[in-house]
Amino acid sequence: MRRQKQSKKASNGTSTTVKSNERGVKYKECRKNHAANIGGYAVDGCREFMASGEEGTTAGFVCAACNCHRNFHRKEIETENYFDCSSNSTTNK
Repeated sequence: MRRQKQSKKASNGTSTTVKSNERGVKYKECRKNHAANIGGYAVDGCREFMASGEEGTTAGFVCAACNCHRNFHRKEIETENYFDCSSNSTTNK
């Protein structure tokens, strides 16, 4: 897992930290245009990427259902975001 941390300063001097934990990547429907060479638009209807081989091999980048490369499939990144709002200012009462 990879963590990303971003800090932002608000106009009132408080800082907000947004942390994102990358949980996983899924490849959804195929977007390859099979009719591009004749000026049309047609997709094959493949709903989700299924690897033809083991991860890390060249066959792992080819979809078993539509025989397209993984890059033709829509990439969906699952993340978990949480906010850490801390104030740098003090309050006088």
